[in-house]
Amino acid sequence: MKKTINTFLNKKGKEKICMLTAYDYSMAKLIDKSDIDGILVGDSLGMVCLGYENTLSVTVEDMIHHGSAVVRGAKDAMVIIDMPFMSYEISVEKALVNAGRIIKETGATALKLEGGLEIIPQVEALVKAKIPVMGHLGLTPQSINMFGGFKVQGKDAQSAESILESALALEKAGAFALVLECIPAKLAELITSKLSIPTIGIGAGKECDGQILVWQDLVNLFNDFTPKFVKNYANVSDIMTRAFETYIKEVREGVFPEVKHTFSIKDELLEKLY
Repeated sequence: MKKTINTFLNKKGKEKICMLTAYDYSMAKLIDKSDIDGILVGDSLGMVCLGYENTLSVTVEDMIHHGSAVVRGAKDAMVIIDMPFMSYEISVEKALVNAGRIIKETGATALKLEGGLEIIPQVEALVKAKIPVMGHLGLTPQSINMFGGFKVQGKDAQSAESILESALALEKAGAFALVLECIPAKLAELITSKLSIPTIGIGAGKECDGQILVWQDLVNLFNDFTPKFVKNYANVSDIMTRAFETYIKEVREGVFPEVKHTFSIKDELLEKLY
């Protein structure tokens, strides 16, 4: 059964929401079989798929390209797509144009925007335009140059208060859910208790209403670095490496392909070619 924003809202305080990222058709289709609630096409694709140092180089076209593939693979999970850096910050009008493109050209259900009080006008405008919005506070990767790197946020009174204030404002602006990334667990718990919309944690403790991880982190496929909040549930990297090495060995030794992997032709037909 297709998940919607109501699925998320109805699970608040009742059942944990489960999310993963995906960036292509095959993985979206595989994840969708697991009864996941939502799939995020994150701008993290810039790092795990395109090899960028951060998410800042990701474009609207990138998000449409990958997002449409994920939508084609996800039949039941709700698909949410990140609005990339500088696609919504410039103005409300620019945000509406880019958001409309992403939704219309991908078929996704919702969009995720990073930021707090400074993007409230954009969130209100998107919601008014009937585009569901998921917020994102704490460590917002598009702001790493301002943060001085990938660092935990909300550890002092001023920043903690700012995150709480922004969370309440995003809810009031019409956001249907909120990602809390890399903030102290007790702060995430407090925010979760004050909101009527669900919180999705990533490095924010288990008291959030749900959790999200990058799927490559989950299975140790992307290991350029491993954040503290990541748990490896499988070591797919090793399995794939062994498979590649075995394939290369069999090709070089003439073991692969075997007869069962080939196609036949009648000898009399082949003789006419000589």
